[in-house]
Amino acid sequence: MAGDGGFIPLPGFVSYSDDAMVERAQAFNALVQRRRTVRDFADRPVPRAVIEAAIRAAGSAPSGANQQPWHFVAIADPAVKQRIRAAAEEEERAFYAGRAGDDWLDALAPLGTDANKPFLETAPWLIAIFARRWGTGPEGERVKHYYVPESVGLATGLLITALHQAGLATLTHTPSPMAFLNDICGRPDSDKPYILLVVGHPAEGCMVPDIHRKPLEEIATFLD
Repeated sequence: MAGDGGFIPLPGFVSYSDDAMVERAQAFNALVQRRRTVRDFADRPVPRAVIEAAIRAAGSAPSGANQQPWHFVAIADPAVKQRIRAAAEEEERAFYAGRAGDDWLDALAPLGTDANKPFLETAPWLIAIFARRWGTGPEGERVKHYYVPESVGLATGLLITALHQAGLATLTHTPSPMAFLNDICGRPDSDKPYILLVVGHPAEGCMVPDIHRKPLEEIATFLD
């Protein structure tokens, strides 16, 4: 945590030539460009070791004051997944019945989503990602955490990328509200549900929306 042991020399950093950096950056771009959100999962098992390694990678993300304000609950138990699906679909029915508003529903329409979420039981793993709003000091005192949404967002991006690199598909599911996850996962009030990440292999013949990503000139400005 912050301030644990002063400073040490930068460990394990590897420097590359310009040509090697370009090659590696382009190869990584090609890898992540193949990432797509999937809503149709196979029930094929995924080893726990894969999930553990991906969560460790997520835990290496930068965070405000190095407070690491995240907690990941990895769920493979069918009974727990069933409870999560039932609670999520209850919230989703209210969402699609009017809570969302017409503009939001219109934006979602091209994706073909609805309140039915069978993937919450079919996929072999769910990872409930919690944002830890405060911690506990050595004498039990409450310790404020800083830049929590930013930090957890960075960790989530690393987690999704690590799982993709391992050959798995993901879906970022955000039923609203998600307080039921605290109860089902046994998390304290300090932990706010952030994302429910669905993880597994795409189903055979899986289809995804025909969407396109914005080109570089629309998402970046270079002042060089």
